[in-house]
Amino acid sequence: MSLVAEHVSWRRGGTLVVDDVSLAPTPGSVVGLLGPNGSGKSSLLRVLQGISHPDAGRVLLDGSDIRHQRRRDLARSVAAVTQHATTEVDLTVRDVVRLGRTPHASLWGSNGARDDAIVDAALAQAGLTAKSDSRWHTLSGGEQQRAQIARALAQEPRELLLDEPTNHLDIRHQLELLTLVRSLPVTVVVALHDLNLAAMFCDEVLVMAAGRAVAAGPPAEVLTDGLIEEVYGVKCRVTIDGGRPSIAFTPPA
Repeated sequence: MSLVAEHVSWRRGGTLVVDDVSLAPTPGSVVGLLGPNGSGKSSLLRVLQGISHPDAGRVLLDGSDIRHQRRRDLARSVAAVTQHATTEVDLTVRDVVRLGRTPHASLWGSNGARDDAIVDAALAQAGLTAKSDSRWHTLSGGEQQRAQIARALAQEPRELLLDEPTNHLDIRHQLELLTLVRSLPVTVVVALHDLNLAAMFCDEVLVMAAGRAVAAGPPAEVLTDGLIEEVYGVKCRVTIDGGRPSIAFTPPA
């Protein structure tokens, strides 16, 4: 069973930012959260991660409400990379990735050789083995994002939550990062701004507006001309290529 949201609503500062949203990803799939700024994507990820508790509804992991699970236990199954995941301490890349082993540490410290092997594997998955001894602040933006994903992978999660992981990356690094995400043997929920990237890499999408889910399903079924104009207020032409939609936007008059 995967991480499931059942009719969750959440208020921040008295404002309803997630309004009766349900989400049930297929295990091993990539689900894109789409919608304009302020639509509730990041807020929904906070609720899924257990950082914020819903005012109504519930989030389940293996059928159990995550509010009743210890943070440490939850972190062994659910990992997250936020928009501004960074560190002010001048750590090496290996040190950053090793932070992902924190939920698995015993009262007597780390698990030694096993932790080392898991960190090595996470670095390799992210294509950062050659950079493992580099200082964090010497990395490019794309490398830092990959290091944060490697840190999340070192948690050995079954669920990976990503909030705008392609922000501030050039096209090449966007494609490389999402290709990596797509290859991971985990269930991924990822908030994205770029609809064409979502169409290219996601198995399903959930489109949000004003905190509510307005459409959900495979990209080819959901990302239509009418839906995009309704939610984003822009005109476009959607064509289907190889089963995936391709979106050409019309500049405003």
